[in-house]
Order: sequence, then structure tokens, then C-alpha cells
Amino acid sequence: MMLNVKDLHVSYGGIKALKGVSMEVRPGEIVTIIGANGAGKSTLLNTITGFLKPVAGEVTFKGQRLGRTPARIVKLGICHVPEGRLVFANLTVQDNLMLGAYLRSDRKQIALDLERVYELFPRLRERTRQLSGTLSGGEQQMLAMGRALMTNGELVLMDEPSLGLAPLLVKTVFDIIREIKALGKTILLVEQNAHKALEIADRAYVLEQGHIVKSGPAHEIALDPAVRAAYLGTRSVTQG
Repeated sequence: MMLNVKDLHVSYGGIKALKGVSMEVRPGEIVTIIGANGAGKSTLLNTITGFLKPVAGEVTFKGQRLGRTPARIVKLGICHVPEGRLVFANLTVQDNLMLGAYLRSDRKQIALDLERVYELFPRLRERTRQLSGTLSGGEQQMLAMGRALMTNGELVLMDEPSLGLAPLLVKTVFDIIREIKALGKTILLVEQNAHKALEIADRAYVLEQGHIVKSGPAHEIALDPAVRAAYLGTRSVTQG
């Protein structure tokens, strides 16, 4: 098992954001977590990467418990593409990418990884010296994904990569996620675009109000009547 989340409880003050969440990610998979706004999806990713501390439960990565700082977790092999891109607007595209490698010292491999990122995102190569704040939303999303890849992590956490993008760019982003998997990466994907997420995922979890209410192979979750109804906005998902 690559990632194992066991009985995770996370609170913001008096608000319980996660209530006993358990899930797992196996090497080479794309696992998606779908759910409405406020379900706890981003909270889960931020807890895995050390930005939030759980009240109870544990997260293990390749059998090792994660209780360290975000920088240490990155060094262990987990990278995070945050919601909203969060690029450094006053730095160039290449400077942003190189920040992804700030914990690394393997210069030759860093250069190879940078070239691989530019092959994966040709548009970024065209804008190497451009300030990141002047990029379009789609380009900033590509940059955030490329920066995560520069960590050379084995597990890539992606938080709403298609949020706010035009339909054509949404397709591009999901095609790139498939390509990242083909590079040998394992992906944990949080995504409100349930249809697209379930198309590319191997397995899926449905998170509602801090609870996992359904899980299984992505193609089965996609056919579940309650899930289909929930993402057409007609009613909530309940345990079936």
C-alpha cells in the first residue's frame, strides 16, 4: 500500500471537518475523491501533506506514519497541486518550476525533470521567462502541476485541477493527468467534475459532510444511481 488513511478526524475550532475517514491508495493508481463543496475534500489533502493536524487517526505512506512538517512530507515523496494554483506571480515560469526542486540536490536529474515538464507542457516552454502572474488560468494550472512534478514525488495530490477552466482546457488537464500516470506516478485526485474524474480514475471515494459514504471501482461508482443523482443536483448521496 502506498498511502493509508485510517479513521482520520480533523476539526476547525468547533467544526468537525473529517469524521473518521479511512481510505487507501495503491501504487500506480488514480484514485479520485468526489463530493460537494464543504464535504472535506481539501481538508483531507491538507492533512495528508501536513498543513493540518488531525485530532485523531493516522496517515501512513509506504508504511511510515506521516506526522512531520510539509517540507519533510515532500521529501518523503508526496507532492501537492493546491486548489487555486497558488503560483508565485512575481517569479518567472522557470523560477516557479525550480522552486518545486528546492529540496533536491541531484542537479542532472533536476535538469532532466525540467525538460520532461516542458515536454509535458509545451506552452510553459514558450513562456519560460514570463512572469507567472501574467499567465492565463489554464497556464497557471499547468505550471502548478509542473512545479509538483519537479519535486520528483511518487504520489501526486491534485486539488480541483479543472476548477474555473474553459471546457477545452478541462479536457487538456485530464489528458495530462493520464500522461502523468503513464510516467509512473500515483495520483490522488480531488475533483468536483465527477464525470471527468470518474472517467480517468481506477477507484473512487465519495465524501459527504466529512464521511466516506461510498467507495469502489470508478466505473461502478459512476453508474451508482445515488451518485448520479447527487451530481445532477437532485439529492444527497447516502450510504447504499
